[in-house]
Amino acid sequence: MKALLVTHGTQGDVQPFLALALALRAAGHDAVLAAPASSEPAARERDVEFAALDDGPNRLLDDPVVEEAIDGGYRGVRGKVTALRTMSRIKPLMAAVLRDVGVAARAHRPDVVVHSPTLPAHHVAEMLGVPAVLAALQPGWVPTSAFPCPLVPLPRVPRALNRATYLTVGATLRAYAGIATAWRTEDLGLPRRRGSHDLLRDEEGRPRTVVQAFSPSVSPVAPDWPDTVRTTGFWYLPASASWSPPPELAAFLDDGPPPVYVGFGSMAGRDTARLGALVTEAVREAGVRAVLATGWGGIATGPSSRDVLVIDQAPHDWLFPRTSAVVHHGGAGTTAAALASGTPQVVCPFVADQPHWARLVHQAGVAPEPVRQQRLTAAGLADAVRRATGDPALRDRAKALGRDVRAERGAQAAVEVVEGLLR
Repeated sequence: MKALLVTHGTQGDVQPFLALALALRAAGHDAVLAAPASSEPAARERDVEFAALDDGPNRLLDDPVVEEAIDGGYRGVRGKVTALRTMSRIKPLMAAVLRDVGVAARAHRPDVVVHSPTLPAHHVAEMLGVPAVLAALQPGWVPTSAFPCPLVPLPRVPRALNRATYLTVGATLRAYAGIATAWRTEDLGLPRRRGSHDLLRDEEGRPRTVVQAFSPSVSPVAPDWPDTVRTTGFWYLPASASWSPPPELAAFLDDGPPPVYVGFGSMAGRDTARLGALVTEAVREAGVRAVLATGWGGIATGPSSRDVLVIDQAPHDWLFPRTSAVVHHGGAGTTAAALASGTPQVVCPFVADQPHWARLVHQAGVAPEPVRQQRLTAAGLADAVRRATGDPALRDRAKALGRDVRAERGAQAAVEVVEGLLR
């Protein structure tokens, strides 16, 4: 079997698909990862066949409108207007990404296409006459009456309206239908047809297989999801054999008690310097040592000091188990890594599914109450850090849950689902 894995976004969006590629290879299959061109070094490091996609919307990470959206969390009337402005910037960039998906499909001729919901690669599967599998890194793509859609910032709604909240996601995806239709008809040579943009049903109207790459030990499995929806557990990338810590990081870890990790990935608002100063003040007020990861620009800070080490980034699976707490933005990938490490968390969500993960890890007993970025203060963050590092019950629960999610072997379970389609 040869699988084409199609995704887009930043590291947290690409890394699970890279883990799936390795799991497929370990099971004796071939896999090609189609992802933003900027992800190629990570694929090359793992010797995974790679098809470069245009970086597309990734170019907007520093766009002022996108930064405003992150700051506001898409809340209120202004937030909705900002969301629409953001979409208007994304739409023209998607055409080049879709073009490259078509090129990859024709070049590699896979037996199955596994894709993220943000890229409608089911069209290339239809062109090739092969199955398409939807791979969701968070709940929210498959409607349920059990809980409202976690992907949109909605007020509490009556349970009877839970399923209706998923219409918001469908409406967002339909905003890109014009670009997808042009790609489908002009590039792929497929006819227009009713329901062609439905991610959950194939051209015959049958339910598509959905693999959900998150843990049922953390995120609830809805009883009304169909049997075609499989929640496998998180897809963890095996530790890299070639990575070793830079001397300054190794020395800092050896020079005192385990530090707190603080990093917000690519979630950069309009004032990253203010955020960096706030975080620095908070960790000092909490009386802890800290590793601050600037990463994709979520934090801008000054030079390192005796108790605060500033780094670009380090593999989460290596660093998190060596820390006393993980302070992060609540992205699915970072949440998964923090859970696997068995380390207490402090989650400061910005937008999209991040408040959902923040709420879940708090409910699981591995994190204090979430601290939303829009209301973040040094005193509030310091208090959360003190609770995360000082509560033995929270620490014990984090260790136990870490064992549970690691045991799920989510990527291997997803491989078995995909294999079942081709038997």
